[in-house]
Amino acid sequence: MPTDRVDPPAPALWQGGWLQAARACPSPNFGPRPAGAAIDLVVIHSISLPPGTYGGPEVEQLFTNQLDWTAHPYFEQIRGLQVSAHFFIRRDGELLQFVDADARAWHAGTSSWRGRSQCNDDSVGIELEGLEGERFEAAQYATLAQLCRSLGTRYPIAHIAGHEHIAPGRKQDPGTGFDWAELQTRLGWSVSCFPEDTFFSPQRTT
Repeated sequence: MPTDRVDPPAPALWQGGWLQAARACPSPNFGPRPAGAAIDLVVIHSISLPPGTYGGPEVEQLFTNQLDWTAHPYFEQIRGLQVSAHFFIRRDGELLQFVDADARAWHAGTSSWRGRSQCNDDSVGIELEGLEGERFEAAQYATLAQLCRSLGTRYPIAHIAGHEHIAPGRKQDPGTGFDWAELQTRLGWSVSCFPEDTFFSPQRTT
């Protein structure tokens, strides 16, 4: 006997500017974007605390202003720093979100890209757990590609750049170990979305 079947609605991808696939770890370090800001840029960073150490809670603690500055000698160099990124991708591909993507996170600093300055105003900042110059994990590229696609469903993303590109000479992350060709292949987006110098010496993941 035929019945009228009504499938349940698909789960929402976003709740406001919060991606439902990410673990939420709200940071106090954010502010409003300027009126009319076009959120069309993704900025990729790398971070590990202490540098080269992975898997601990220190990055989460930094972005939520809970880091114990006395826990490691390196932390004295960044004591009092109040920063944030919208997203953080761990080595195993786990995705965390610290700031509503509709809001302005504090990740780019003094910066300029595609003829605009102050990239915090109209970008989404993504931190990869890693050390500049070293390679990243396949699980991170998979999560990063899916995250970029998800961002593209909500915002007019047209550009992806590294911190090193928007703040040349001041920043070097994610560095030479990041495989831009791998990300472009996974996304299938035009190379015109990426910095011009990123496809000459790809560093393939193993």
